Amino acid sequence: MQPDKGLTPGNSHAKEILHCLKNKYFKELEDLEVDGQKVEVPQPLSWYPEELAWHTNLSRKILRKSPQLEKFHQFLVSETESGNISRQEAVSMIPPLLLNAHPHHKILDMCAAPGSKTTQLIEMLHADMSVPFPEGFVIANDVDNKRCYLLVHQAKRLGSPCIMVVNHDASCIPRLQVDVNGKKEALFYDRILCDVPCSGDGTMRKNIDVWKKWSTLNSLQLHGLQLRIATRGAEQLVEGGRMVYSTCSLNPIEDEAVIASLLEKSEGALELADVSSELPGLKWMPGLTQWKVMTKDGQWFATWDDVPHSRHTQIRPTMFPPKDPEKSQAMHLERCLRILPHHQNTGGFFVAVLVKKSSMPWNKRPPKLQGESAEPRGPVQPGPADPMGKSVSHPLELESKPAAGISDTEATERAENLENNGNKKDGVCGPPPSKKMKLFGFKEDPFVFIPEDDPLFPPIQKFYALGPSFPKMNLLTRTVEGKRRQLYMVSKELRNVLLNNSERVKVINTGVKVWCRNNSGEEFDCAFRLAQEGIYTLYPFINSRIIIVSMEDVKILLTQENPFFRKLSSEAYSQVKDMAKGSVVLKYEPDPAKPDTLQCPIVLCGWRGKASIRTFVPKNERLHYLRMMGLEVSAEKKKERAVPTSESAASPGAPEDQLSAEQGAE
Repeated sequence: MQPDKGLTPGNSHAKEILHCLKNKYFKELEDLEVDGQKVEVPQPLSWYPEELAWHTNLSRKILRKSPQLEKFHQFLVSETESGNISRQEAVSMIPPLLLNAHPHHKILDMCAAPGSKTTQLIEMLHADMSVPFPEGFVIANDVDNKRCYLLVHQAKRLGSPCIMVVNHDASCIPRLQVDVNGKKEALFYDRILCDVPCSGDGTMRKNIDVWKKWSTLNSLQLHGLQLRIATRGAEQLVEGGRMVYSTCSLNPIEDEAVIASLLEKSEGALELADVSSELPGLKWMPGLTQWKVMTKDGQWFATWDDVPHSRHTQIRPTMFPPKDPEKSQAMHLERCLRILPHHQNTGGFFVAVLVKKSSMPWNKRPPKLQGESAEPRGPVQPGPADPMGKSVSHPLELESKPAAGISDTEATERAENLENNGNKKDGVCGPPPSKKMKLFGFKEDPFVFIPEDDPLFPPIQKFYALGPSFPKMNLLTRTVEGKRRQLYMVSKELRNVLLNNSERVKVINTGVKVWCRNNSGEEFDCAFRLAQEGIYTLYPFINSRIIIVSMEDVKILLTQENPFFRKLSSEAYSQVKDMAKGSVVLKYEPDPAKPDTLQCPIVLCGWRGKASIRTFVPKNERLHYLRMMGLEVSAEKKKERAVPTSESAASPGAPEDQLSAEQGAE
């Protein structure tokens, strides 16, 4: 369990949640007995910085069934839904910590679903909450189309303009390009998280399935894929960059064997980093330097030479430890971390941190000079002129042979020429045409950037008095023609990625929703109302329609459906009374002179009606703010408020209900 420390809406919020947890919920668990057993109070994880991760022994069953724990359970569910805490296996928090990501880093999460590690990475980007658009971004990939939507749900909770979810096989994830001063260049990532699919034998304490289904064959079948994914990651890492390889397996075939093979293949381009001092308090064992390979029927092999020909398809030479002792010593496999379940009551886990010293050897070799017929090895998709049904050759067949490479720059230039042959609508980043790559799952709507001279924008700019620094180029919508209902925002770096790669990458979702169209928007000065989801991104640019409210005002606004202006404090009343109808920002500023009051700023979206005001805040976020102010909303109250924004009778001209707006965005 981890209070999200970077976002929604920032470090001061994490401190408030932590304060609330320690002084209220954990206190209530002291001396509590459930079914005759004393409840253990959650404890902070000693190795996680700033007490921002806690461990609880309470099982799901006990949490759900015990009336005494109902309040605590409601708190966990509601705060998780709001994106203020994440609930995950303790050891799976380690890889993002060891990535050591900073706000300016370009990060790739290769096998990201269900997304708990991705949310940690997004938090790291937003470490400084005063910067709405960090320079870095996270591209979160997963091969499974359905799991990508799980990833979108997880990332959406954090409302970041710097996350993009894509759907590819990680072992051949396309090389992306970006525009650097008018010239297209290959995108290399500063940080890559490579949490590969694995047999999961480290989860045997909580995952009963492992006991029924486990066999050594699982690891033998996964080893090749794991090595291909790790190799693809290493190729896309910038020199000096850091890649973390991790599994929740303790089998050396999935762990050290993959790392040793990758190091050998890299010919010195990669090396294992010594991270022994980076997480003080974490107990771990050094990586293995010797191991054997076992078949499904229990036969052991110590070296590749011992393996009979009949087994050569199942067992591969890359599964064995390096033969040469000197070579083995130079690899420093002992720098890998093995986390064992009984050491600190966790799952079993393996982590290795790799640093890239130079280009991978096959990217250094001169390109083949056999005319244009030579197939580029880079992941360049066939051009738009290619006939339908032509199969795309697998971009990476590295396991058997690191193919004679063409340099990255050349691959990029070829890709550019291919792309320039196609006719592409300006600013439209649609899904790749079906003849480009096989599309599985849903066909996504395109991402269309709002053109510079679009008449849609000036009324919005005027109504909210957006400052000149507002990056309107980064506004996008998901409709090419017809009425645009939602406006989203991405950072300029992600805009660059989107515009230059629509032909080669399948984007599932990106951007944070900042405006929604009102049902009867044309009656007002502005057809678009603010969306709570993106208000922390947008707020720094808004100079009008802001109402400064007190803590008492916030309580009234969040507990009453449509309070009349006169119910607000005189300060708030004087600001709202002469304001035109429409969307407003409600801002609470903490008072450091009153340390007992809420000490984190709050920004809410609201609607100024004829004589009343209302908030447009999702239910769980409402409950979060009220909790932070010391108000606990009971289950009955919650049921009443289950559709907090659907009745708009009391506020004539209020925008469409939140629920339909939310659905429209999905």
